[in-house]
Amino acid sequence: MPELAVTGPFGRVTVTETAGRITRLRWSDLPATDETPLLAAARDQLAAYFAGRLRRFDLPLDLGEGFRARFLAALVAIPFGATRRYGDLARDLGVSAQAIGQACGANPIPIIVPCHRVLGTGHLGGFSAPGGIETKLSLLRLEGAEIPGQGGLLL
Repeated sequence: MPELAVTGPFGRVTVTETAGRITRLRWSDLPATDETPLLAAARDQLAAYFAGRLRRFDLPLDLGEGFRARFLAALVAIPFGATRRYGDLARDLGVSAQAIGQACGANPIPIIVPCHRVLGTGHLGGFSAPGGIETKLSLLRLEGAEIPGQGGLLL
């Protein structure tokens, strides 16, 4: 599986490609230098996103099958700068809010599949990246996201 390391404002991430689709993004300091056309596009789109020039990733993704595919597709559908609540996604997908939280924590392609846009009721929820909730908050700030019911922008 080709992998390419990309350095961004939250550290280094490694993007993995399998069969012409992005399958994983993980925080890692390990070297990865396989530059395929798809991984180069992922690198360029991540750089544009972090610079505030990209609002929607346009990369082929492997979302899996079944609930995982439905869940990840629901995350991809959340627009840049918008947020959804765990409970709303749970209702839409016919599962518990706890299942949504667990699925967010297991998201294999964070940032590109924006689990950081999913919030709890009255709180930010969790985030499994290094830096945890502070990284989630920074991603939401980058997007100028408003937290519904919290009365304003995250500044």
